[in-house]
Amino acid sequence: MMHARGRLIGLGVGPGDPELITVKALRLLRESPVVAYFVAKGKKGNAFGIIEDHLVPQQTLMPLVYPVTTEALPAPLSYEQVISDFYDTASVDVAAHLDAGRDVAVICEGDPFFYGSYMYLHDRLAERYEAQVIPGVCSMLGGASVLGAPLVYRNQSLSVLSGVLPHDDLKRRLADADAAVIMKLGRNFPKVRQVLEELGLAGRALYVERATMANQKIVPLDEVEPMSSPYFSLIIVPGERWQG
Repeated sequence: MMHARGRLIGLGVGPGDPELITVKALRLLRESPVVAYFVAKGKKGNAFGIIEDHLVPQQTLMPLVYPVTTEALPAPLSYEQVISDFYDTASVDVAAHLDAGRDVAVICEGDPFFYGSYMYLHDRLAERYEAQVIPGVCSMLGGASVLGAPLVYRNQSLSVLSGVLPHDDLKRRLADADAAVIMKLGRNFPKVRQVLEELGLAGRALYVERATMANQKIVPLDEVEPMSSPYFSLIIVPGERWQG
């Protein structure tokens, strides 16, 4: 007898505060026989920490362990190739559960389709299996809330920029932005701060580490230690205030 195939479920679990998971995501999490999560070697992972207390013993846990966590690799290794191979393998492992008729909830910090690792499984599997994606509160919205910073007023546009961008590209895009969120800081922080200073935006920029998490930290931009800025940090340049 053929099994009905399982569903692939991308679950956004929010930016860090365990109470910022949606009711729908929590229900599907509890109903899923298999819970998969991306994690660095030897770590528990932020996304797993958010949902850990909601799991039950009958559920199968499926850690998807990144082979590398930095883009700086010695030659001839290519980060893009190593990580692409990893997603290929992870997709095969997840598909084995789906083929056996088991739903797999892949949890994702923030939102699955906003810089979320889940999207790379989705790209590989969604054409072959039923896929359902549950949106989550993304980190930039968590950051705006804890900083008390309205992002965009009236007809302003918001630019979401990666701190990995080269200096000149970042400067050009920021110069054109009404408001901006700069993510993926980490080792890119000194470059980003320099660009903000060159554009005269440093005074408007707000910095937060691990927004909504228990170890959240808000620091004035000019007091951030460049080499200690974590990956889970972001800078918000709010839109100019409108007196409505």
